[in-house]
Amino acid sequence: MATQLDYKKPILHRARRVVIKIGSQILSSQAGIEEARVKGLVRDLAGLHDQQRDLIVVSSGAVAAGMTRLGVKERPKTIPQKQALAAVGQIKLMALYERHFSRFEKNVAQVLLTHEDLANRQRYLNAKHTFHTLLEASIIPIVNENDTVAVEEMKFGDNDHLSSLVATLLEADLLVILSDVQGVYDRDPRVHADAQRIPLITDIKGTAPTISGGSPSEFGTGGIVTKLEAAEKAAAAGIPTLITSGLQTGALSHVFDPSAEVGTLVIPDENRLTIRKHWIAYNLKPAGEIVVDQGAYDAVVQRGKSLLPSGLKEIHGSFGVGECVRCLDPRGREFARGLVNYNAQELNQIKGLHTSKIDKVLGYKAYDEIIHRDDLAIL
Repeated sequence: MATQLDYKKPILHRARRVVIKIGSQILSSQAGIEEARVKGLVRDLAGLHDQQRDLIVVSSGAVAAGMTRLGVKERPKTIPQKQALAAVGQIKLMALYERHFSRFEKNVAQVLLTHEDLANRQRYLNAKHTFHTLLEASIIPIVNENDTVAVEEMKFGDNDHLSSLVATLLEADLLVILSDVQGVYDRDPRVHADAQRIPLITDIKGTAPTISGGSPSEFGTGGIVTKLEAAEKAAAAGIPTLITSGLQTGALSHVFDPSAEVGTLVIPDENRLTIRKHWIAYNLKPAGEIVVDQGAYDAVVQRGKSLLPSGLKEIHGSFGVGECVRCLDPRGREFARGLVNYNAQELNQIKGLHTSKIDKVLGYKAYDEIIHRDDLAIL
């Protein structure tokens, strides 16, 4: 049976571009931001950068830094309060990174993103070009969600999700998620003393639903469930993920030691999504749902066909042309997401019909397909 080390060595050998997510629980404690931890992580990051690796750091901690700065004891619950604390704390956080990276003569850049930046195709490409320019100049981007302007419907929800989207955007070779636990366990190790760490996951889709997540930490928003979801998104793009603790000294040195088994390594899917289809599946927020019959499901999933109106049974929601919708099988299970060629009202008129009748019913026919296979991401 293959072990983590069997996979880890070749992955590290080709890992030229790496996204490293640092959780707020790694950088902060009850007393606030722990500068000694920042200093230690930066030392390890600078060493990796010296190995000619492209590094992208996705760092939480702005809200925690703001809480410390303003003497706030409890994490706020409203968006405006979080935004205010993030605005104060982001300055402190970036100043720490800039100060400690400069000791190693490394330049850093701040990149703040909202969900809309990666959901809008033009802004997605603009962000990609910006990252590439920074990396070509040997600059280390420090990425965070733009909490100061994001509203609820625009938020990523946690930086685990953001890190997987950034890794996909940049076609990274490896995603590293530093948490406050040693990896993924079969049960919550904080509650169950006999919980066992899972060193290797080769089937993330089959494993993730069987693992219960721990409760979020005081300063963090995501538990182990969000880390597994991030790993699943990365795996769909062919990117391996290593989840481990960032609390111990030299954590990243152990991560990049090919002879050291650490944390949990998630192996990517063999049948990876294209970058465009991954963007459709994970960057866009669905505006509605469509339910298809068994024949349409089989044609799409088994034979790679486009979705035609004849297989359409139900339409849920109000959406326009070109928007993303969830595709459900006859049992109501989501199996794909795609960009529709007709709006919800038009689909209600042509559902169940042969493509030859679209023109007669609507007065025009833009496409034969409801969703073309190039715009359809199988989940």
